[in-house]
This record gives sequence, C-alpha cells and structure tokens, in this order.
Amino acid sequence: MSSDTIPPPPSPIRLAILEADTPPAGTHARYNGYRGVFTHLFTRALTSPEQPFSSFLTITAHDVVNNLSDYPSLSEIDAILITGSKHSAFENDPWILSLTEFVKKAITEGDAANGGRKIKVIGVCFGHQIVGRALGQTVERNEKGWEVSVTRVGLTEVGKGIFKGREDLKIQQMHRDHVVGVPEGAQLLASTDVCENQGFIIPGKVLTVQGHPEFTTDIMEELLESRRAIGLFNEELFGSGMERNKADDGVFIAQAFYRFLLQD
Repeated sequence: MSSDTIPPPPSPIRLAILEADTPPAGTHARYNGYRGVFTHLFTRALTSPEQPFSSFLTITAHDVVNNLSDYPSLSEIDAILITGSKHSAFENDPWILSLTEFVKKAITEGDAANGGRKIKVIGVCFGHQIVGRALGQTVERNEKGWEVSVTRVGLTEVGKGIFKGREDLKIQQMHRDHVVGVPEGAQLLASTDVCENQGFIIPGKVLTVQGHPEFTTDIMEELLESRRAIGLFNEELFGSGMERNKADDGVFIAQAFYRFLLQD
C-alpha cells in the first residue's frame, strides 16, 4: 500500500463487478477472472497489515456476457464497476443492450432501489464507454486508432481535483473505440491527443476512465503478444507498447476510485 492511507468505512462497501469479458488465458489462470484482477488492484491500493481487505470491500462478480440474468439486486449493493472487454460498446448484442439498460437503471433509479442511498457507478475502458452510451453519448471507432500500454493523460481542472492536484496520470490503455463528447451533467477528467474523452465524473454518482488501472505489466505484455500473434497489432504498435509497458499510476487511480465510493 502507498503512503496515501485511506481508513476503512464503518462497514465494507458492497461492490458488484460486472464482468464484460474473460481475461486472456494466462491472466485468467492467475486471477480467475476480472473480479480477481480488480481485487488485486484494490488490495494493493487499500490494505495494510492493520487493515485487511475485508474491512474495505465486499466484492461479488457477475458474468453479464453469458448470463443475462446474472445481475445484482440494486437493493443489496452500494456500487457497480463495469470492466473492460474485447467487444465494442456500440454493438447491439443482447448482452450489451441488457448491460446498458442495467447501468442506466443503476444511475437513474438506484437511489430508490437502495433505500435512498446512491448507487455509485465506476466504468473502466469498455465500462466507461457503456456508461457513456447509457447516458446518451455516441460510442464509435476512433479514426485516430489504437491507444495501447502506459500512456500519459493530461488532467482537466476537475481531474486535478479528483487526483490530488496531479497534472497528469500514467495509465495502461488498450482501446480503439471512444466516447464522443461528455454526457449532460458530467465533467471531463482527462484527455490525450488520440482520445479526447479519457474519463468523466458526475459527482457522487459516476466516475469513469478510458484506461485500465487494473492492468499490470504482465497482463499488458500478454495482451500485446496475443494481439500481435493474431495479426491485430503490427510490429511497430507492438514494439511501442512493449517499450512503454513500465510503471503506471494504477494503484493511485484505485485510491481515487475508493475515495469516490466513500462520498455521500
């Protein structure tokens, strides 16, 4: 854990991970799905010998791709996190439409379903795009192409407030789709030259990032190698990604996620 110590709440936050994909084989074998990947991230961000993980979070996993009924009851959770995916958030597969509708319901009706307490929504990469779609924004293929591996994103003034005055963040990326514009009532957090919308916030309600704070260098290496192997990445993109696959701010970003979850 970093020196940015966050005390646990009176009771652990009930976080539902909506798994929109299965990790590549090596990552899946190590972590057993994206629930395990995010548990590893939050464990590094929050816990210490004095404060175990169970003091901070209770995590459940929901396979929203293969089981259209595997959604949590909004009355039994405090927050949802939508993971990344190899799929495109603008597609109209039944599971993507169901996920989009569930996220919209969590944002618009979650308070009533949760006894008046807000359901917090976090979106990561594909999850960021699903939240954008649920809130009425266009999601499309980015004509500027891929962003991969550790990438510097410049923070807006709002983003600087969320991320403790930092000017920028280094975050793992793996996407070629993007959200066009920012939803009504939301505030942009960060941008790059390739992708203007790198995340947004609706205070107390929604927080998204286009990048992948949960990816380690090992996960990114496996993704880069597998996508080169199937011809999706050429040698130039692969080489650039491998060269930049170094230290990032994933743990710091996860701490910001948790501070968001603690907000009233």
